[in-house]
Amino acid sequence: MKIAITGGTGFVGSHLASHLAKPGHELVLLARGVHRAVNDRLRGARYVANDLSDPASLTEAFRGCEAVAHCAGINRETGEQTYSRVHVEATHNVVQAAEQAGVRKILLMSFLGARPDCGSPYHESKWAAEEIVRASRLDFTVIKAGMVYGRGDHMLDHLSHSLHTIPVFATVGFRQKPIRPLAVEDLVQLLQAALVKERLSRKTVAVTGAEELYLSDAARRVGKVIHRRPLIFPAPVWFHYCLAQLFEMTMNVPLVAKAQVRILSEGVVDPVTPCDPIPADLVPARRSTEEQIRSGLPEPGPFGLRDLRCSV
Repeated sequence: MKIAITGGTGFVGSHLASHLAKPGHELVLLARGVHRAVNDRLRGARYVANDLSDPASLTEAFRGCEAVAHCAGINRETGEQTYSRVHVEATHNVVQAAEQAGVRKILLMSFLGARPDCGSPYHESKWAAEEIVRASRLDFTVIKAGMVYGRGDHMLDHLSHSLHTIPVFATVGFRQKPIRPLAVEDLVQLLQAALVKERLSRKTVAVTGAEELYLSDAARRVGKVIHRRPLIFPAPVWFHYCLAQLFEMTMNVPLVAKAQVRILSEGVVDPVTPCDPIPADLVPARRSTEEQIRSGLPEPGPFGLRDLRCSV
């Protein structure tokens, strides 16, 4: 089966590509740039440099594909990479191109808390993308995922590097909201079922991990695996928004972005809009065990100059 993946070198896109490559599916990976590490793992894939702004070039890239997994997205705005452009305009272009190219199926990676009229440009733009996909002529599946973790993610990567730098952790708010961390391996199995096995047709489903906990619990577990015992203290939400503003201005990949502060302050457990149920055999089962965390950790070490925007 020939499948195109937008954001194909990103976190979810690259894991999905690796998963689909094993049974021999033909892959077309679209991204603004090609990461060498991903390129080395998937030598049989076709890479297309594309920022999703031109429907004509997308139509050509999708030619012959039976399905498109639309995984491209951002959690902060930088320059021309705005939520409106990346989440809304790009989704419109992807859908238009897929219809023109004769693609049968489109899968959209959205977020658990995506909804309209909530005052968050991130959440609202994700919702707008969902509506574009649901209104298309294509068979669709919308995946509203919670906080996803695994090798190459933001959660384990940033927690481990920050604890190697300074072993302290500030909770988001004086009263923490729970999360249900979702192992990327469970997520890609669900994506494969929708793309390849023709399941979840014309469905919008919410998916979270098997275990409910606080982010401070996750910090303790990561600290145990990397032999760091974090000092955990409560901090108001406004404090994290200030940190997020600083990190977005100074870091290539912010330790925390403003959209993530909003997400963590609300909790990442249940969808806020109605969703279809997930079949029992596709419900995530992996827990955030030490072994699971260890398999997703990056190379150990603190943050350094390479992480600052001025180093680019």
